[in-house]
Amino acid sequence: MKQIISTEKAPKAIGPYSQAVAWNGLVYLSGQIPLDPVTGQLVDGGIAEQTVRVLENLKAVLEASGSALADVLKTTVFLKDMGEFAAMNEVYGRYFGENPPARATVEAARLPRDVRVEIECVAALRPAK
Repeated sequence: MKQIISTEKAPKAIGPYSQAVAWNGLVYLSGQIPLDPVTGQLVDGGIAEQTVRVLENLKAVLEASGSALADVLKTTVFLKDMGEFAAMNEVYGRYFGENPPARATVEAARLPRDVRVEIECVAALRPAK
């Protein structure tokens, strides 16, 4: 049976979808964009600042599900401009330095709210204690 995951520590869904869905030992996270979960506003700054906020949002949803960044198996990164790949990748590497997950990175013509980056992921759930 699927379990819907939701947390106030990440932005609320801005459409008819869940922040995450857990099923059969995995958790599937919807794409996160650089919205501040407290204000609901986009964070100031460029690709580096936006990537930090996106990864912090993903981290919060993972924690709410009983998972963690270390359990992420696959990410998909959507960039507004592939020319910003190196700056995004530098931040990404700080969060996924050791044993990084599989990843696809694509340039998207337009992302929600015209952000520079959106990231989704799939992670393993940790066994209940």
